[in-house]
Amino acid sequence: MFVKIRNWELSDAKALSVALNNTRIQDNLRDGLPYPYTEGDGMEFISAMLSADKNDTFAFAITVDSRVIGSIGVFRQGNIHRQTGELGYYIAEDYWGKGIMTEAVKQICKYVFANSDIIRIFAEPFAYNKASCRVLEKAGFQYEGTLRSNAVKKGRVFDMKMYSLIKTE
Repeated sequence: MFVKIRNWELSDAKALSVALNNTRIQDNLRDGLPYPYTEGDGMEFISAMLSADKNDTFAFAITVDSRVIGSIGVFRQGNIHRQTGELGYYIAEDYWGKGIMTEAVKQICKYVFANSDIIRIFAEPFAYNKASCRVLEKAGFQYEGTLRSNAVKKGRVFDMKMYSLIKTE
């Protein structure tokens, strides 16, 4: 399998809607995504990513053998954290556990560090999402600690874990 991140295209909206119409994926993401997730929702997201400031938003489609299977992005933070980016990602369930996400994370971190002044990339997976934590560890991120009672999703309180990768590492 050839894993590559690439810029979004409006024609990717259908593949995006297929991937996101899965509660097992949405349960591991932040709130705000519509469910069901339509092709129109995908078009809106892709349009927003294409028009975003390229120095603040690094958003890409994840492809396997040229087929879009997910999304990955690093989003610049503000104020004193302006050289820090938050990483977010997901892939379609059929592709879980195959090393694809680890490769995509490595690719985007390399890209962001080479093409911006960002010096730190962090991610905050839910503590129960062991697969996502493992992706980050395999991609070279360091575990910094547990953010206790850090999120409320579907009326339940969850811990999150903090991982980071520093440009000089």
